[in-house]
Amino acid sequence: MIVMKQLKKWIIVLAIFFMSFSGAFATIFADDGKAKTQNDEYLTKIKKRSYLIVGMSADYAPLEFHATVKGQDTIVGADVRVAQKIANDMGVKLQIKELGFDALIGAMNTGKVDMVISGMSETPEREKQVLFSEPYMYEEQAMVIRKADEKKYKGIMDFNGKTIGAQKQTMQETVAKQQLPGAKVRSLEKATDIVGQVINKKIDGAVLAGIIADSYAYQDKSLKVIYPKFVTEKSPTAVAMPLKAQSLKTQVNKSINTIKKQGLFKKYLTSSYKIQSQNSSFWAKYGNFFITGTLWTLAFAAIAVFFGSIIGTFMALMKISKNWILKIIANVYIEFIRGTPLLVQAFMIFFGTQIIGLNLSPFMAGAVAMAINSGAYVAEIIRSGINSVPLGQKEAAASLGFSYSQSMRFVIMPQALKSIWPALGNEFVTVIKESSVLSVIGATELMFQASIVQGASFKPFLPVFIAAMIYFVLTFGISRILALIETHSFKH
Repeated sequence: MIVMKQLKKWIIVLAIFFMSFSGAFATIFADDGKAKTQNDEYLTKIKKRSYLIVGMSADYAPLEFHATVKGQDTIVGADVRVAQKIANDMGVKLQIKELGFDALIGAMNTGKVDMVISGMSETPEREKQVLFSEPYMYEEQAMVIRKADEKKYKGIMDFNGKTIGAQKQTMQETVAKQQLPGAKVRSLEKATDIVGQVINKKIDGAVLAGIIADSYAYQDKSLKVIYPKFVTEKSPTAVAMPLKAQSLKTQVNKSINTIKKQGLFKKYLTSSYKIQSQNSSFWAKYGNFFITGTLWTLAFAAIAVFFGSIIGTFMALMKISKNWILKIIANVYIEFIRGTPLLVQAFMIFFGTQIIGLNLSPFMAGAVAMAINSGAYVAEIIRSGINSVPLGQKEAAASLGFSYSQSMRFVIMPQALKSIWPALGNEFVTVIKESSVLSVIGATELMFQASIVQGASFKPFLPVFIAAMIYFVLTFGISRILALIETHSFKH
């Protein structure tokens, strides 16, 4: 009977827990959700706010990429100029919010950005989710191959049995899958990763937008751009907006028509090429990105471990308490967090908090996700440390008249800390490395900055190698410092 009662309690709590998350996501992704009930007030809202928020994935030179302008890290490119033109015509300021390409539409549909301008092609699937403006550019589909192989590939049929790369959720991925019969398509998140695999002979070629392919070939002379006769030779690139933003679309189309009539987009591209071709050393151009990324990574780790330790301590005490409600809450929290990836938790917090009116920045959402994630692991570390203290110590404290809280504070925890410390140190080191997944929501940690440098420099390997060395220095140095603290504090 007792077992059945406990089982029922667990089932009730788990049901409530998962129903709350299901409700949150149903609200975000429901077709009749908040995004549609706002009707057509988007343009009014932007003008009243006095600034336009545009979502971009700034790793797609020459359309959008990072560069040092007047000593400041700045997102530049042809798409940025398009966004600035739209903002100017609205009479508002421009604010760019950088996210991973996969997160852009989700960010717009949850109200974090007003529109997306990121080399996004119109596709039937996307048209179900967003409203597209008039195209401001037509991208010709091209293929990047190694120059040494140019005699092998003349047409589409030559790629039969070959491995071809394409960027996830793009028109190029669709073209590669549908129009290269017999080819094995490898979908990757970033164009830099795809080109890097071509250079290093991991794949035989890649389908890219012509303007992007030409930029890579210009920077790396070992590459060659060819134009097979794809059925979909050109794809329209447009501004993506919320589905019911008709007045906003009308306003944006006015700006795009002006850009077309005056031939401004070619000028925007020329300006971007000039910025890309600036002569200066690699470190002079991009060193600041690595420094900034390192500082943010350390900030994430410090916040995660500090607040994670507080959360973990409470959860550990709840898990070993005699109160079954506290015990169940702690168990559900620990098992759910440990059983789901940090990446998923970051997405849930970044987008899910929007439905309750909390517009968290990528940094804040990332810090909260990491603290919650770390708290679950720290809870188990502390629980095992407490359990490692001999039972006699607890009995001795009780015989001296100590209350439970006094026993924990003055007897158990000081002794448990000796076994807890090494594991806490390992958690700190682990958190430093795990912060890299936060780049998908636009948190500017080290791996995010390395991907920026990849896109701007057209060097797929060097930025990642530098990031790896920085991670090693951080983790190795911190491990040694923690070992010294352990030696001097717990062994004398």
